[in-house]
Amino acid sequence: MIFTIEEINRSGALLPNVTIGYRIYDNCGSTLSSMRAAMALMNGHGLISEESCTGQSAVHAIIGESESSSTIVLSRTTGPFKIPVISHSATCECLSSRKEFPSFFRTIASDYYQSRALAQLVKYFGWTWVGAVNSDSDYGNNGMSIFLEAAEEEGICVEYSEKFHRTEPDKLLKVVDVIREGSAKVIVAFLAHVEMNNLLEQLTLQNITGLQMIGVEAWITADSLITPTSFRVLGGSLGFAVGKANISGFNDFVIKQFWDTSFQCRKNNISGDENLCSRHEELIEWRYYNDDVPELRYSSNIYKAIYAVAHSLHSLLQCSTHAGCDKDLQTEPWKVVEALKTVNFTVKTKEQVWFDSTGAAAARYEVVNWQQGPDGTVHFKPVGYYDVSLPAGRRFVLSEDSIVWPGGSGQRPVSVCSESCPLGTRKAVQKGKPVCCYDCIPCGEGEISNETDSNNCKLCPGQYWPNPGKDKCVLKAVEFLLFTEVMGIVLVFFSLFGVFLTVITAIVFMLKNDTPIVKANNSELSFLLLFSLTLCFLCSLTFIGRPSQWSCMLRHTAFGITFVLCISCVLGKTIVVLMAFRANLPGTNVMKWFGPLQQRLSVLGFTLIQVLICVLWLTISPPFPYKNMNLYKDKIVLECDVGSAVGFWAILGYIGLLAVLCFILAFLARKLPDNFNEAKFITFSMLIFCAVWITFIPAYVSSPGKFTVAVEIFAILASSFGLLFCIFAPKCYVILIRPELNTKKHLMGKMPSKSL
Repeated sequence: MIFTIEEINRSGALLPNVTIGYRIYDNCGSTLSSMRAAMALMNGHGLISEESCTGQSAVHAIIGESESSSTIVLSRTTGPFKIPVISHSATCECLSSRKEFPSFFRTIASDYYQSRALAQLVKYFGWTWVGAVNSDSDYGNNGMSIFLEAAEEEGICVEYSEKFHRTEPDKLLKVVDVIREGSAKVIVAFLAHVEMNNLLEQLTLQNITGLQMIGVEAWITADSLITPTSFRVLGGSLGFAVGKANISGFNDFVIKQFWDTSFQCRKNNISGDENLCSRHEELIEWRYYNDDVPELRYSSNIYKAIYAVAHSLHSLLQCSTHAGCDKDLQTEPWKVVEALKTVNFTVKTKEQVWFDSTGAAAARYEVVNWQQGPDGTVHFKPVGYYDVSLPAGRRFVLSEDSIVWPGGSGQRPVSVCSESCPLGTRKAVQKGKPVCCYDCIPCGEGEISNETDSNNCKLCPGQYWPNPGKDKCVLKAVEFLLFTEVMGIVLVFFSLFGVFLTVITAIVFMLKNDTPIVKANNSELSFLLLFSLTLCFLCSLTFIGRPSQWSCMLRHTAFGITFVLCISCVLGKTIVVLMAFRANLPGTNVMKWFGPLQQRLSVLGFTLIQVLICVLWLTISPPFPYKNMNLYKDKIVLECDVGSAVGFWAILGYIGLLAVLCFILAFLARKLPDNFNEAKFITFSMLIFCAVWITFIPAYVSSPGKFTVAVEIFAILASSFGLLFCIFAPKCYVILIRPELNTKKHLMGKMPSKSL
């Protein structure tokens, strides 16, 4: 303060021909002493002499106080007199009220910025579970209140928030017990210097170490806290400090005052008194040491405060470089207050100064770390800074590699209530505990979480399903009946085996085409039936493989047409058997009404009806490939949607109608002579056919996924094999094994019959 005032008084540009005076009071840490000093200043005690009395108020501004509580008292005392109070270190946000403190100014940022910066610092290092201790004063209570609010916004949980005053030792002991029993490894200490000293003593006595202390500007760079044992408790502490003093000429001024005052030895020994300096020879080598001067961090704030008053007076006195200042003008304190509100200037440190109630212009902090040098000395090492004027995501600039953590380890402390939830899980808050205390619950079916500490799991979209780790959505597995899988291979084998047996039967009939049994069984319809059975066996292959638009249409229409062709042939054979039996009765000639031409036309007619149904089905609403995502949750079933259900069931119904008609006619012909047993075999084949397709319906409806297709193929193969074996196996047996029965007399019943 003295340095700044002398510098202004020497200046010819600022307040020319005007000398600033001052008086300094020490409040000794007492609010009462601060009030007494303020009253003394306002009453003019010791400030002016009778000769210099001009009738104007001698006190134009008060620089101070240091502590917020004392500053509040000082501001309220001087408020009615409208004397401006400019504080260099009172940071309580409560002083920001222009209504309550209209004449208060400060050159330091309010705790609104520091408290929010503390929360962001804690968040920066990933600490979500912290303890909090503050001074039970305006400074501590307001600062902690802002921190707690900001911590909640940042998702930080406070395990406990305790406070004590320097005059309450019992509360201090309670606070220490809470810290010792708590699980938080990070403590935010919003304490004034005196309370921090008291807390440090108790933590040291009770050997409570290993905690990460987060400090505020009031104590983080306090040399008085450095003791032989304090580093065990405060080593690795991080906090915000006011920027170092960087005022040209200030170092020399302080060092000169120090040597003159303490040792009566001038720096250059102008007096020539060698004896005054020689008696301190061991200190002479340190006479130019000034590294500690920048650690007077509040000096620049005082420097700016006094210059602010000088600039205000300069404008009020209408000073100019040539004419000087108009000393006749009235410079009442309230005018200085108004002038301070609009003052805007730049000091030697290149800092621009203006005032608002919060001191936002000074909201830049140095982040310091308590470190120990090789010689055991403690240093407040700068490891970064925090600047409110920068964009939100860039306010912190930190050199993490330079930070020393508690215990001297290179490992950053971990302070969380619950460990991070890994990918594939979500957080579930524990009942009755803060949101930072949670259990990790695996994501539900069909859900994923692809980030740690996820609050919710996300549902995978329709065609996707979680991977085993439930941290990524992957395409669902596609299921359809493959040619290469076991079930597909088995079905293909039986399908081709049926074709093989049918072809062998056709070859046998061709080779024995002139034998009575082949002739008697209507060889033309038999060969047509064998051809249709071959197509039935082959059409089952269209149901295997990946469904496509063409395969879906082909499989159902081919199945419907080939089976109608097959049943039409069986129906024709049945009618032929009945007609042949009737033709053997005296006076009948019915075969002329159902000869070869009529047989061909009946087969063609029955088949064309099915073809017409298929054409209408394909025209109106044909089958199409369909991704069934509802059957299974973790896979997609590729299947053929029948399109029009009416068309599908019309095809099946028509086949069933022909089969029932064929069965009835064959049943009516069961009384034929034993040697002519074609009707019996047709009856058995139709029984098998109807049984297969009756059981097919519920099996088809209830079978899931590709098993639906397998059931349909099984029904086709089973009914085809039933027709092949029941109708042709007995004839092949006679032709190949019992050729002696393959005679016209035997077939006409003129020889004793033997069981087949």
